Amino acid sequence: MAMEITQFLLAAQSANANVRTEAEANLQQFQEQNLPAFLLSLSFELANNEKPTESRRLAGIVLKNSLDAKDAVTKHGLAQQWMQIDLSIKSQIKDLLLGTLGSPVPEARRTSAQVVAKIASIEIPQKQWPALIGTLLTNMTQRESPAGLKQATLEALGYVCEEISHTDLEQAEVNNVLTAVVQGMNLAENSAEVRVAATKALYNALDFAETNFQNEMERNFIMKVVCDTAMSKEVEIRQAAFECLVSIASTYYEVLAPYMQALFELTSNAVKGDEEAVALQAIEFWSSICDEEIELQEFESADSGDSGSAHSHFIEKALSSLVPMLLETLLKQEEDQDQDDSIWNVSMAGGTCLGLVARTVGDDILPLVMPFVEANITKPDWRCREAATYAFGSILEGPTLENLSRLVHSGLDFLLRAMKDEHDQVKDTTAWTLSRIFEILHSPASGYSVISPENLPQIVQVLLEGIRDAPNIAEKVCGAIYYLAQGYEDAGPSSSMLSSYVLTIIDSLLQTANRADGGDSKLRSSAYETLNEVVRCSNIAETSSVIAKLLPVVMDRLGQTLELQIVSLDDREKQGDLQASLCGVLQVIIQKLSSVDETKNIILQAADQIMTLFLRVFACRSSTVHEEAMLAIGALAYATGPEFGKYLPEFFKYLEMGLQNFEEYQVCAITVGVVGDICRAIDNKILPCCDGIMNLLIKDLSSEELHRSVKPPIFSCFGDIALAIEEHFEKYVPYALQMMQGAAELCARMDTTDDELIDYANQLKRSIFEAYSGILQGFKNSKPEIMLPYAQPLLKFIETVFRDRQRDESVTKAAVAVIGDLADALGSNTKLLFRESAFYVDFLGECLQSDDDQLKETATWTQGMIGRVMVS
Repeated sequence: MAMEITQFLLAAQSANANVRTEAEANLQQFQEQNLPAFLLSLSFELANNEKPTESRRLAGIVLKNSLDAKDAVTKHGLAQQWMQIDLSIKSQIKDLLLGTLGSPVPEARRTSAQVVAKIASIEIPQKQWPALIGTLLTNMTQRESPAGLKQATLEALGYVCEEISHTDLEQAEVNNVLTAVVQGMNLAENSAEVRVAATKALYNALDFAETNFQNEMERNFIMKVVCDTAMSKEVEIRQAAFECLVSIASTYYEVLAPYMQALFELTSNAVKGDEEAVALQAIEFWSSICDEEIELQEFESADSGDSGSAHSHFIEKALSSLVPMLLETLLKQEEDQDQDDSIWNVSMAGGTCLGLVARTVGDDILPLVMPFVEANITKPDWRCREAATYAFGSILEGPTLENLSRLVHSGLDFLLRAMKDEHDQVKDTTAWTLSRIFEILHSPASGYSVISPENLPQIVQVLLEGIRDAPNIAEKVCGAIYYLAQGYEDAGPSSSMLSSYVLTIIDSLLQTANRADGGDSKLRSSAYETLNEVVRCSNIAETSSVIAKLLPVVMDRLGQTLELQIVSLDDREKQGDLQASLCGVLQVIIQKLSSVDETKNIILQAADQIMTLFLRVFACRSSTVHEEAMLAIGALAYATGPEFGKYLPEFFKYLEMGLQNFEEYQVCAITVGVVGDICRAIDNKILPCCDGIMNLLIKDLSSEELHRSVKPPIFSCFGDIALAIEEHFEKYVPYALQMMQGAAELCARMDTTDDELIDYANQLKRSIFEAYSGILQGFKNSKPEIMLPYAQPLLKFIETVFRDRQRDESVTKAAVAVIGDLADALGSNTKLLFRESAFYVDFLGECLQSDDDQLKETATWTQGMIGRVMVS
């Protein structure tokens, strides 16, 4: 049944695009016409040591991709396909894969191990392939097993453990897996390659070892093996062992007490003297302990303030040794490390861990860190000054405001002076620390801020000088200005403090965004994001004239982008990024100026020019720009209201394009949202476009290609359209309601423990209810009887949702609201239905007990609507 496919696999990797395309088409055709034979052929290719490495590699990749996908729905579909294949063919494929684990070609072995795990992830939860674990263990226990086979087998065991749930294996199987893995880690018996594979497999198997970790003797044994392995002479093995310790820290925190002294010594030695890859994992161990203790503290304070027995206070007990060790790491900076945001080294990891320690122990960290800060902040060596500033910035989240404010008040002057340090890295870290101070300790709305009328002039002056510095420093300064502005949001009279500086700040940000080196270090986009925040949080009564003057400047800049010479893909990308940023700024200006009657007219007068610009931007066909421009158009529709109708004839083709953009599905989703914005803005003036829009939305819902995340907003959009056009929605009811009922049935069948799918199901339910609410309210005053046939299925769906314990609060709110809308719109016609569906009494009772005032209010309104029906 298998077919010779070597030539197709080789041709699919050809440098010649035509040869490649034809080969890919042939492979796809074979896959679609006869999937079992296709998978069997790939398995033969992968297993055959006579075949070229290139064709075997691609065979393995295609085989893996035929069994698995990132998207949960696609993954489920591929699993169903595999389960339907004839048992004898599946057995042949699995035997070939298991045989390939012993191949002399390392790449074939590794790929085979991965594919074995993908099949295991489908079959083991279904209690199929019971012999797999036993077969793999036999490979480990046979004396004559070559090292390559052992290595591939351990990799397969590791991948299997990664793919399946710890509930899928019997305890006896878990014990055997752990035994085989621990034996593989044995120094005396095995090569370094086998021991690396074994240690990595243990990492993936740790979730399965819960019972073993509860048994003291077994736990002691596992911990001894891991700690011994963490002292191996090979770096890769030490790193893998420390990765196991990181996982143990978070998975088995509650049983770690007897080992903490030994673990401190082990991690301390690694941090001080081992290779960076190992030292990073040793620091990560303490970060994981912090994460556990922070979570326990949050749980305790939410629970009752009772200190639970699970909290062992490891960080508190190790504090006097741990903090000095972490402070030492801060002095291990690399030159120019702050110019690369992606860099991760011992110094960065140490600072991150120090921040977590501060959150864990609060004020207790201050006496340990502040002497280090004070001793190093004025030293001649830039590394000392930078480390001192980094330490100070790292510990701001954790200690009490009272203790921090004293330190920050006394240190703020010093930090502002340090923005003129001779070394760029000190300035970079100082700017970052200032942004942290403003983020955490500047909130006038909450009644507290380190910024006063006395120090604000100096702060603004220093920041506006710093923003002219090197790109990486200027970017951090943008962050500081961002949080400075954000602190004044909803700050009442305090927001006036910033008003006199808004013009100067905006000018500086505009100049920064125009810098020739603005593309470096994300500076340009940071400048525009900060500009948005300054506009958004400013006191509109005092800054409206400044923002009004900003509007034509930004429009002019957007106009200039349309004249740019585009000769390469890079040019096109830069143009797109710039247009996206400028559309984002326009959106914020539109929202700000239209938020009060006094300045709304500014937007209304400029609306024609703004819309013309957006339409020209759409013609550039860049997806990032389309997202931002669509969002800005949504804001313009909201601001201009019914007047927006005049733009529809010209804009409609771009709406159509957006609704058909399956590939860049975020653009499609935002376009759906904008349709809703436009409906709310112009009401029944949307009518001429409705046939086209509804046709596209129904097509979107029917499409298998469109990313599922776009589908819930489409249902919500049905509700917006129905509310806007009222009785004219009648002709769409058969199609829209069929889709809504189909989606409701899908939700009812969706029984899953996958968090991603649960979240999606909740979004879908909420949007279906929103659609029903909009349609019911739309027909309420003219043709409510149209919805009578759909009332009973709707109540049945609401009851299913009520019984679902996984529903989130937004679903509950939408469900309760739609019950009220049903009673309100259909009146006495629903009396019998409500008598037969008594579940709503319990549902409303649950909502009336809620702490959420909005939910209680909706439930009370719904109760009143049903009460009115019952007495009618």
